[in-house]
Amino acid sequence: MDSYLPIILVSLLTGMTALLSHRSAAVFHDGIRPILPQLVEGHMSRREAGSIAFGLSIGFVASVGISFTLSTGLLNSWLLFLPTDIIGVMAFSPWLAFLLGMMWGVLVFTSLEPINQILTSLPVDIIGALGELSSPVVSAFALFPLVALFYQFGLRLGLLGCVVVLLSRILVVRFFPHLFPESIEIFAGMVMLLGTAIWRDRKRCTGDLLGGGAYSVFEERSQRIITQLPWIMIVGALIAAVASLRIFGGTEVSIYTLAKAYAPGVDPAESTALVHQAALAEFMRGLGFIPLIATTALATGVYAVAGFTFVFVVGYLSPSVWIAAPLGALVIALEVVLLRYIGKWLGRYPSVRDASDNIRNAMNMLMEFALLIGAIFAAIKMAGYTGFTVATALYFLNEAIGRPVLKIAAPVVAVIITGILLNLLWLLGLFVPG
Repeated sequence: MDSYLPIILVSLLTGMTALLSHRSAAVFHDGIRPILPQLVEGHMSRREAGSIAFGLSIGFVASVGISFTLSTGLLNSWLLFLPTDIIGVMAFSPWLAFLLGMMWGVLVFTSLEPINQILTSLPVDIIGALGELSSPVVSAFALFPLVALFYQFGLRLGLLGCVVVLLSRILVVRFFPHLFPESIEIFAGMVMLLGTAIWRDRKRCTGDLLGGGAYSVFEERSQRIITQLPWIMIVGALIAAVASLRIFGGTEVSIYTLAKAYAPGVDPAESTALVHQAALAEFMRGLGFIPLIATTALATGVYAVAGFTFVFVVGYLSPSVWIAAPLGALVIALEVVLLRYIGKWLGRYPSVRDASDNIRNAMNMLMEFALLIGAIFAAIKMAGYTGFTVATALYFLNEAIGRPVLKIAAPVVAVIITGILLNLLWLLGLFVPG
């Protein structure tokens, strides 16, 4: 039974997320959330809403979802949940949504290992080279609070934060080598960023996040989320359970660290430390996304399938599925219950809302930067500077034709295509792996 548990849980998870989408209770894509009230109120057909959902999501699935899974061997939210957003919106009945969602989960889960085996058996090892992506991502991401501090509070406080963050890294590397310096960098930077934001607003603790005129709509739509809470809790339990199985990385900030932690042959103590670092990064990312998720949920009456994403953290840190599942359900229930209070609190601290925007911008910028560097390393590992030349040409080709592949995924996609092209050149006798 244990050997079938992962596929059972993954299929149930994708089935339930498709059902949540069909019920307009929760979706993963933030851009789909605002259109669902129109679907609920009868102002839009399922076909119209489905076409919008498909257009918004397919680029993320094809680039971020597939490339991150191929480069790490882990399932991810874009690959699992964006297609179920589309399935749920388009399906004409709840049972059809659930069934098609389950089928998607089975398809993704069963195809992952064969694809990895094919790619690792090629003369030019694409999967082995993609392992080079993780180290720059882990190191660069730790600087997001510092970059956000520069964005929001300018040069003086930014330089002070730079000194504090870099000094914390130097001291940890020198005197506490058993600790991961990136975790300390994130903690020190977040304390400075949020502490400064709250201090700035200490004398003006008044406001209303949505404005007085929106109060009745806000009340009605927040109540709608509460009525959907049992379904949302089931999904929270399943997400935490799947994350505890070491086959899933929730977001871009943790997936590469988790891939490193779960790699064969990694020392157990180092693996545990890496998982804790991934959990901390995920927690900090969740804090940064609370304003976005809370405000869109309160304004639309549609929640996020993973809530504030703290269920990912619960899954990473739980020792078993049976502990992760109830904790995941509890965490997401608390989020929904506290949603109104979070909205009111955010209304009192505009600098915290601004900090969250800057955190998201900093995360995106650093991830793009780190993945570009990691992709260069990977291309050089595959074929020296021939690989570098091909990958660079593909990356800038994407830029020149208007970025059909999202910028965050473009370096990874370029490396995967480079590996495929190099293997084709090997078949033609035009390239010999070094």
